[in-house]
Amino acid sequence: MELKSQGMPETNTQDILNLEQTDRMFHTLFSFIKQLVDISEHDQALCRKFFKPVFVPKDTLLESEGTVHQFHNFIVSGFMRNFFRDEDDKEMTTDINGGPRFFTSYHSFIHQTPSNENLHCITDCTLLRINRKDNEIITLTGDTSQQYVGKILEHYLESSRQRIIELNTLTAKERYLKLLDTHPGILQYVPINHIASFLGINPGSLSRIRQEISA
Repeated sequence: MELKSQGMPETNTQDILNLEQTDRMFHTLFSFIKQLVDISEHDQALCRKFFKPVFVPKDTLLESEGTVHQFHNFIVSGFMRNFFRDEDDKEMTTDINGGPRFFTSYHSFIHQTPSNENLHCITDCTLLRINRKDNEIITLTGDTSQQYVGKILEHYLESSRQRIIELNTLTAKERYLKLLDTHPGILQYVPINHIASFLGINPGSLSRIRQEISA
């Protein structure tokens, strides 16, 4: 598959989305954060100031390997994945998620080092994006920003830990069934080869598992 590589600019909201759409996007963001920690009106205003609403077309490569990833992305809608290329240039998917969820190459974003990962919009995506400089401003000046940034990182680290455990303890069928339970719409939007790679399953084996389940 040929992906469209696109370094996303600081986009004027009105170029992409109207005010009503933007309000709905921020409502989704604040609802997500409130599951982790209370967010004050002051912090909500900071988010509205520094997060940039954007629309990203399907099959856009949002961030590329070999570059320092500069943005933290909040997925409002759509599906994204992280992948790297192995020594045979085969794509290995390490994360797939739909909104609402924060999504980036965290090691690169935090430490400002080149990433070996690529951020790919599998579908059309609506995102709220913040660059690292503005993210630091919010963290330093917000009432509870440090708390919810910390909670977001904890959530990411726990998800990564849980994925490693599942890859080593669950059968291929169990991993597939759990993915369907946590992301019931994933088959409708995500190609089966990406799902197989994420689950560490050969595409042919995954097809047989699906046939067995539907039989």
